[in-house]
Amino acid sequence: MIKVESLNLVTDWDKTFPKSDKVDHEKVTFVNRYGITLTADMYVPKNSEGKLPAIAVSGPFGAVKEQCSGLYAQTMAERGFLTIAFDPSFTGESGGNVRYMASPDINTEDFMAAVDFLSLNEKVDPDRIGIIGICGWGGMALNTAALDTRIKATVAATMYDMTRVNANGYFDSEDNEEARYQKKAAMCAQRLEDLKAGEYKLGGGVVDPLPEDAPFFVKDYYDYYKTDRGYHKRSLNSNGGWNVIGCESFMNQPILKYTNEIRSAVLIIHGEKAHSLYFGKDAYENMTKDSKYTANKELMIIQNASHTDLYDGGDSNYIPFDKLQSFFEENLK
Repeated sequence: MIKVESLNLVTDWDKTFPKSDKVDHEKVTFVNRYGITLTADMYVPKNSEGKLPAIAVSGPFGAVKEQCSGLYAQTMAERGFLTIAFDPSFTGESGGNVRYMASPDINTEDFMAAVDFLSLNEKVDPDRIGIIGICGWGGMALNTAALDTRIKATVAATMYDMTRVNANGYFDSEDNEEARYQKKAAMCAQRLEDLKAGEYKLGGGVVDPLPEDAPFFVKDYYDYYKTDRGYHKRSLNSNGGWNVIGCESFMNQPILKYTNEIRSAVLIIHGEKAHSLYFGKDAYENMTKDSKYTANKELMIIQNASHTDLYDGGDSNYIPFDKLQSFFEENLK
């Protein structure tokens, strides 16, 4: 039997962005194929009629739906789409025990379960469904698009390839067998320590207090996750982070292997000044290399934007919502 777990959901508006008077909002739940119940905020354009095009949104990796994925979802609903922003398995208001674990497989399934939910929603046209993945969920979105033929259009915003950064370190600085061996050995040792302690040790979220000599990308994260701009009490990145062994399986499971077989439309958006820009550029190159389906693929680089500027728009409304609207309108016909 497929059963949806009963979860205790917050009823107050506790987002990091203002509530729109242009959309109707409610919380919904659905179950993935591992039996984990996921929680989402659903946004529907007010006074909409007929079956609507729909978009599922998630990310960043370690964030919750009350942060930027909700902002994307609510804004796209204002522009005519039925949208959901969901918490991935083991995080936020979604189910799954133990908490604060991640999985390339389960997290890809989370997106597919969101597509299931939208496909069966009476207000949605099941032939007009797209997805948006932000940061680490941008990579997940591409992986999902390579697997789920129901998805007609995908946006990856300020994306990370979480398998690459776990295996190779930031900027590929640990891309060697010895460095990977040491990381794997440390996590294997931590597994036993956790079992002996009877609980999983947290790896820590964004560093706080911020060191004066912190690199720019750490300051960029701090400015979002640890300030009023983006802090949320249920966000892993704002607080204690993932478990130390939470992302262990990402070490040897590349998620972007078959992206050059994606037939549906894909738009990759990245900031010119984002430390993560190399992920977006390389993902686009690999997606289009030796591919028969390049006509509907696009890489859009936003001038002067940092990584987190595409979380909430930064100080200059950097998120290209007009472009997102036209992209989805064109490809969710």
